[in-house]
Amino acid sequence: MTEIDFDKMGGLIPAVIQDYENGEILMVAFMDKKTLENTLRDGKTWFFSRSRNRHWMKGEESGNTQEVVEVLTDCDADTVVIKVRQNGPAACHTGNRSCFFTRWENGEWVENSQPLFNPEDVYKKK
Repeated sequence: MTEIDFDKMGGLIPAVIQDYENGEILMVAFMDKKTLENTLRDGKTWFFSRSRNRHWMKGEESGNTQEVVEVLTDCDADTVVIKVRQNGPAACHTGNRSCFFTRWENGEWVENSQPLFNPEDVYKKK
C-alpha cells in the first residue's frame, strides 16, 4: 500500500483539484495528513491554509463545496490529484470557475474569465 510522503516538503503536499466531468484544473492547494484524512473520510475537500495557518473545508464560507469522486497520487507519493464534482458556480475565491483564468498571450498576462459571483458579497470581513 502506498504511503503519502508528507515529510518531503515540511508536512504539506500539493493537491491538484480537477473537475471530474471535463478535466478542467480548478485549483491547487496544500494538504497535510489531517486534511487528506478528512477528505478521504468526508468525501469533501479539506486543505491547509498556509496564510491562515489552519485547516479549512472548501466551501465552508462560500457554499461552493467539492464532492470527491476520485483521488490519485503520483509515482513519488508526494502529490495528489483529486477529481471532484464542483458544487456551486466557482472554485476560486475570486469568483471565477477556476483559479487558472489568466493566460500568457502575445507577451502579456490576460484574464480570460468573468467572475461568477462577487467575492466581497461572499467573503465578508469579520
